[in-house]
Amino acid sequence: MGSPLDYRVVSIGTLATHPLWNEHTEVRTGHATTTLLCAGSATILVDPSLPAQALLARLSERCGRDPGEITHVFLTSADPLHRRALGAFPNARWLAHELELDAATEKLTDQLAEASDCGDSELGAILKTHLSILKKCEPAPDSLANGVDLFPLPGVTPGCCGLLLPLPRATVCICGDAVATCEHLAEGKVLPESFDIKQAQESFAEAVQIADLLILGRDNLTLNPLRPPFGL
Repeated sequence: MGSPLDYRVVSIGTLATHPLWNEHTEVRTGHATTTLLCAGSATILVDPSLPAQALLARLSERCGRDPGEITHVFLTSADPLHRRALGAFPNARWLAHELELDAATEKLTDQLAEASDCGDSELGAILKTHLSILKKCEPAPDSLANGVDLFPLPGVTPGCCGLLLPLPRATVCICGDAVATCEHLAEGKVLPESFDIKQAQESFAEAVQIADLLILGRDNLTLNPLRPPFGL
């Protein structure tokens, strides 16, 4: 990894229910795409979504890295699915977009109050655990490292946020769930369960407009089919 900025997909994500495969119920365990970025002294893991044991194995297989080398973990979404293995990186800085952290914290706080009113102590304990995790996360700066910039893509969740890598030969966008799969990209569709469909559609369009290469939220790295070839 000798270049100033290196990126690699560690684990390809999937949807539990893929609506564009004519699926209507959960047929698999969903998980988000995980990406590793190496930029100068920063080693950034994006969306550690697999269970810890599986993700650490992938990190070793794909990148030859161990968890102690990760300096930052960035969450495109605060949803628990995107942070299953977060605890495997206790020495890294945990980062997410401030709007996403605020919205998720407010939602969990409201759910905790409802659980308390209903006397559901088991649910309350789970919600308190999720809140404690979010409290350890920091609002991400506009730039995580040289050449790694926040790219807000709200709509799927209130503060969904990708990362933009403006490389010399191509602009790469780590999309999170704003652009979920190759089928969603080809058909110009967003996830139906999005928090704000109109806003999600606008974010989808913005990602497609700016990026030559897209790392999709539940799929692989792919060329943007709506942009002309750039001579890889």
